[in-house]
Amino acid sequence: MPSGNDLPWHALDVSVVVEQLKTDISVGLSSNEALSRLASVGKNQLPVGQKASFFLRLRKQLVQPLILVLLAAAIVTGALGAWADSSVIFGVVILNSLLGLFQEQKAASALAALSRVLVTEVTVLREGRPNRLSAEVLVPGDIVLLNSGDKTPADLRLVSITELQISEAALTGESLPVFKNLDVLKTEVLLPERTNMAYAGTLVTKGQATGIVVATGPLTQTGQISDLLTGVTKLSTPLTLKLERFSRCLLIVILMIALLSFFIGVLRGESWVDMFMASVALAVGAIPEGLPAVISITLAIGVSRMAKQRAIIRNLAAVETLGSVTVICSDKTGTLTENRMTIQQLWVNGLNYEVSGSGYSKSGQIQHAGDIATIQQNLRELIVAGVLCNDAALEHADDAWSVVGDPTEAALLVLAHKAKIDVDTLRQTFPRKAALPFDAERKAMATLHDVEGAHVVYVKGAWEVLIKRCAMQLDERGEVIALDEQATKVAQLMAKKGLRVLALARSEVIDNQSLHDRHISGSLVLLGLVGMIDPPRKHVGASIQACRDAGIVVKMITGDHPATARAIALQLGLADDDAQVVSGHDLVNMSEDQVKAVVVASHIFARITPSQKLDIVRALQSHGEIVAMTGDGVNDAPALRQAEIGVAMGLSGTEVAKEASDMVLTDDNFATIETAIRQGRNIFDNLVKFIAWTIPTNAGEGLVILTAVLFGSLLPITPLQILWINMTTAILLGSTLAFEPGEHSVMHRPPRNPKASILNRFLLQQTLLVSILMLIAAFGLFEWAWQSGRSLEEARTLAANAFVMIEIGYLFSARSLNHTLRIKHLFANRWLWTGCCLMVAMQLGFTYCSVLNHTFSTAPLRMLDWVAIVGAALISLLIVKLMKWRHFRANVTMQ
Repeated sequence: MPSGNDLPWHALDVSVVVEQLKTDISVGLSSNEALSRLASVGKNQLPVGQKASFFLRLRKQLVQPLILVLLAAAIVTGALGAWADSSVIFGVVILNSLLGLFQEQKAASALAALSRVLVTEVTVLREGRPNRLSAEVLVPGDIVLLNSGDKTPADLRLVSITELQISEAALTGESLPVFKNLDVLKTEVLLPERTNMAYAGTLVTKGQATGIVVATGPLTQTGQISDLLTGVTKLSTPLTLKLERFSRCLLIVILMIALLSFFIGVLRGESWVDMFMASVALAVGAIPEGLPAVISITLAIGVSRMAKQRAIIRNLAAVETLGSVTVICSDKTGTLTENRMTIQQLWVNGLNYEVSGSGYSKSGQIQHAGDIATIQQNLRELIVAGVLCNDAALEHADDAWSVVGDPTEAALLVLAHKAKIDVDTLRQTFPRKAALPFDAERKAMATLHDVEGAHVVYVKGAWEVLIKRCAMQLDERGEVIALDEQATKVAQLMAKKGLRVLALARSEVIDNQSLHDRHISGSLVLLGLVGMIDPPRKHVGASIQACRDAGIVVKMITGDHPATARAIALQLGLADDDAQVVSGHDLVNMSEDQVKAVVVASHIFARITPSQKLDIVRALQSHGEIVAMTGDGVNDAPALRQAEIGVAMGLSGTEVAKEASDMVLTDDNFATIETAIRQGRNIFDNLVKFIAWTIPTNAGEGLVILTAVLFGSLLPITPLQILWINMTTAILLGSTLAFEPGEHSVMHRPPRNPKASILNRFLLQQTLLVSILMLIAAFGLFEWAWQSGRSLEEARTLAANAFVMIEIGYLFSARSLNHTLRIKHLFANRWLWTGCCLMVAMQLGFTYCSVLNHTFSTAPLRMLDWVAIVGAALISLLIVKLMKWRHFRANVTMQ
């Protein structure tokens, strides 16, 4: 069986293609044959780009400016004969690099796992039935069904099309969509001119098609150039870039202060070797070695957490931006509602029918005046039209019915089952001859069938559009009579109840082979109206209220009728009874300034076109709003790209929408957006907590060394001891803040200004205070022990432990940015307690283990020493808490 490009598929007749690939257009492959071919040709996926070697990734870790300074210090100290110091510095560099490698790999693995979640699904004909399968299992000979918005999953030879246009810009560079046809072409025709082919990775912008898979994976046209597209994703965000700049500036300041200290000491007559070691100690103390690694792992952990909450982050920068969102523009159908349409009311020539049951369950009845309705000719004709003018299918699996296709069309199939009409038999009896697919401009769908010797066109679409094209209607015997105004009044009443209203109509044509817009432009016979509801999702109302509490405005943007949109908005608490509903028609007739004003003031937008979504986003951004926009269609892509956070639907969204988005909802639920914003704020809070905790620690160590040099005193702490403190506390203490649960107030404060600095004025003041407290405690305890006649090792051990204990105390304060920690939340982070216990155990070993005493020049302490250390830590913690309490009390008083 040939596949790939070993045959000029575009130059072969369809019958030859079918013969070559041993398939059947109307049936497709059998499951066993598909499995056999999959084993032979492999999965339909492109080769993964070659990863950088271990040594290249290690080199990347070692060339960071902060690490280069440590390497230089290790080399020079080794040259001076301080082998212990040199060995430990080298060890710290290697440990930090290995930690960075591990965290980088974990972050990359997390993103790779998330990308696998977004595997493309495609409708494939297998054993005569359409199935939704992963594109990875496609094989040559499969029959694929394409619709507007789909990404072509493999190279296809087209066998049937309906107004098909495909954007091939990703493959050929052609900016305009290509109109497709079924003509057999010459062999020498170039790739951009092969109009009977659809190639992997291209996007269906309009129409429908059926195609035979002729090439998959690396054998596709896209696969042949995939080596140009492979590469490593750079895990950087505006925050990490800002931190990199901060690190470079910090390094310059540290080196300048270290050099200044060195020259001051030498000028005062001190040994240049001693001054160099003091300068090394100062630099080592002030450098936050663990900062980049902990930032990366915090982001990776946050992204993984959000994935578990059904929010897939495609762009790490979105994690930061989520905390700044001020407006959410949400679709209604499937996002605010369940997207499980249920028909509740029918109207046929003056008679109203009620339909029981819910969702896609086939249990339920059609009733009239409280009794089971008789399916008369006009009612049957309405139901038949709903089945034949329909692309959906219902599948039964795991004791539940699922939909392949549009939920609205699925509801029409369920209605037929409730009327005891067999859908499969009906479709086989009256097969489709031609079709006009639904699109945003036409607002209707039409299909052509041979019915009892006549060429009948069945049409369904928006009632306000279709009724205008109707001149007649059916009576109860199925006879054609003049249309009256009652249909319009009934449709309006249905819409006011929150029902989505469809009209169904028919006409007869002469030609039984083709169908055009002129066939449905007028003189249709109205068959009736169908009123259905898509109920609001559970918990969405609570999520909308949570967003309001967080200072985020929620706006509904839908293509539905204004009355339907208003009814759903009222049910969700999105608006009150006096809320204004703005329609797409209203926006068309407004000036640019008027649009900007009404977009800010209104919360419900109905009958909005995809292009108007983009206008709404831009209008909001002109007012300085940070916008999250949801979308699922091809034409939603510009608005998703324009918004600060584009949110695509994972279940119902097209591939175009997903690729244009920053975040994908795997459950299409608005409540997940609120959860993602909450998580985004938590992640940023935890990053700020770590930065606010680690900076004063390094600054305090640097201040101790600088003070000793300026006053000509002995160093209270050595470079080795500083490295011990920095690495152990960063791993065991600081990294645990990444697991800190969100604060109760995280959704009760306004969005963060993206231009604001990472540390606000209060946190900077707190940082300075903690640095000074560390200086006083460590230097004070060192001098107290040294002046009391204790050994230098004991005095330095006292100072080192003071640093660590103050860091542990300050860690508990850093757990909350906006409040003092509440008792009930004290044990909410088990990782933090585990880290603290391990840190205390490490310090006991640092103090009492003879091997570590010899390595780090430490000595055992007395019980009174520990009382002084713990006392200094508690006093420091109380001072920080008092500062925090005074700050927030002042804020409450001002409010």
